[in-house]
Amino acid sequence: MDTLFTSTEYPINWTNHPNETEEYWNQFVQPVWRIVLWAIAYSTIVIVSVVGNITVIWIIVAHKRMRTVTNYFLVNLAFAEASMAVFNTVINFVYAVHNEWYFGLIYCRFHNFFPIAAVFASICSMTAIAVDRYMAIIHPLKQRLSSTQTKVIISVIWALALLLAFPQYYYSNMDWLPGRVVCYIDWPEYTLLDFKTIYYVCVAILLYFLPLLVMGCAYLVVGLNLWASEIPGDSSNRYHEQLNAKRKVVKMMIVVVCTFAVCWLPYHVYFLLHQSFPELFERPFIQQVYLAVMWLAMSSTMYNPIIYCCLNDRFRVGFKRAFRWCPCVPAGSSDAMELKCTRYMHTQTSMCKGSRMDSTVCAVLPASEDGARTAPLGRAGAGPGAGGGRGSALHSPSLELTSNGSSSRSMSKTVSETSSFYSGSNLPA
Repeated sequence: MDTLFTSTEYPINWTNHPNETEEYWNQFVQPVWRIVLWAIAYSTIVIVSVVGNITVIWIIVAHKRMRTVTNYFLVNLAFAEASMAVFNTVINFVYAVHNEWYFGLIYCRFHNFFPIAAVFASICSMTAIAVDRYMAIIHPLKQRLSSTQTKVIISVIWALALLLAFPQYYYSNMDWLPGRVVCYIDWPEYTLLDFKTIYYVCVAILLYFLPLLVMGCAYLVVGLNLWASEIPGDSSNRYHEQLNAKRKVVKMMIVVVCTFAVCWLPYHVYFLLHQSFPELFERPFIQQVYLAVMWLAMSSTMYNPIIYCCLNDRFRVGFKRAFRWCPCVPAGSSDAMELKCTRYMHTQTSMCKGSRMDSTVCAVLPASEDGARTAPLGRAGAGPGAGGGRGSALHSPSLELTSNGSSSRSMSKTVSETSSFYSGSNLPA
């Protein structure tokens, strides 16, 4: 089966005509040892993807500090990837092993329909994050997305994804060959319009090439801004901390995008070759090629949680908390606080609240031996560092850095940045 590429015609080499008697045979039956190896490989994808992405969703949803615009899109990305791993990867493997369909017409249609929607939602979420980072860093004074607007955008993404995938659902069908059942797409035939080819090209552009072009341009401009420019005269520690925090977020997302591009590139090359040399895909060896290409594409669903854990301090803390029951995971006494506040002042006590702009707004109070400091005004002998002088933290506004690196005056406040095409076998049906 191939939910995106399959035609309704059966390849010639699936039949034999000795003595003019037609006999169908399945050339894609594999030995047991090969099935076991592929089963282990595909099972690894499902386990790592489901556990990792569900943990990512928990880290963001269960911790108010993590509920930012970028992280809302990461929740959508994690949901799409975990869903594809559950509903698509396993069935893909089972069908590709012997190219026989066991799951009925309803799931045949769902299996052809859902992967395109999930991949579209994933790539659009990554594109939305790239645009959000671009606006936050290149145009910091413009209004940012609110949580409500972000949720509306995510809903629109899924609506467009379902609309794009609908033709795969509508034209999906099953057929009974002697000895086996196949699930395929019965594309309509028009004399003046090759609907199938046009649809495949549109899907490839919308699900791969166009989003990568947009993200590439956005991150190129952001990278030049963050790594190739400095604000003259502003070299404070807080500015550099904010700049490094922005760089870390951008680095993480660039790695996520590059991983997606590398994982899905062989599949799209496979698709283009299929359009140009269809006879090549009727040979038995193509099954192993397809299983390898599909494994690489499906494995893209399991890498993102690993990337978040390795490149983001807060996600690393979240994973430690989620897997603290595991003996191999070290526990830290200060880890629990890191999801609530990023502390830049080592000798001060910070009271923090999260914002939707990847920022931590901290009301900073100078610490003392008893944990609280009172500085009454007009006390006899009070100097500049006590209650009534210019050095009093309770009365003198301090010069702080805003999240975009500019300076602003505030009262003890710190702002810091902290198949279808993607399902089924591309074997002849």
